[in-house]
Amino acid sequence: MAAQPPAAAKAPRTERGRKTLRKLLDAAAGEFGDHGFHEASISSITRRAGVALGSFYTYFDSKDAIFRALVQDMSEAVKVAAREAIVPDMQPLEIERAALQAFLEFAGEHKEVYRIIDEAEFVDPQSYRDHYETVAARIRERLETGGAKGELRHGLGEIEAWALMGMNVFLGLRYAIWREEGDPDSEGVARAANAMLAKGVAR
Repeated sequence: MAAQPPAAAKAPRTERGRKTLRKLLDAAAGEFGDHGFHEASISSITRRAGVALGSFYTYFDSKDAIFRALVQDMSEAVKVAAREAIVPDMQPLEIERAALQAFLEFAGEHKEVYRIIDEAEFVDPQSYRDHYETVAARIRERLETGGAKGELRHGLGEIEAWALMGMNVFLGLRYAIWREEGDPDSEGVARAANAMLAKGVAR
């Protein structure tokens, strides 16, 4: 997913090593997504990755270590997806629309992200908290920048950032993970949410 190896992994020294690490993380995403942390095993991850069992320990000390690295990897991938959707000179509200649409599309393509992040609350609570605090900090920075430019209401901060993140997380759950036939596409959902940001819900 993400281009750079997560901090929880031992950094590879060669291009071949980087490819092997990527295979292990992608295999871990599939294994943890399909079976959960407790049912997954290192041997099953290496089989999925098509690498030798010994190669696993070149990069990770344990199943806990690769799980922690995977949460970091997914968090980084979400950030990259949002960043790539934002173009120069976008207005603040349009940035939030584009970032939400990118997240919905990412979650639709990587449905395992919800199970893995949710499981992190119990397997590795610090990674779970770090993930959401990092996302909220990025949203807060965008809101504060918009306020400083006079393009958003002044004084928006942490509370609004967490509220906006919560909305995005549950829209992803409903329209990416639990998507049903006839539902609006990611662009339609993002535009509806953006209209609510712009106009509120008061009459």
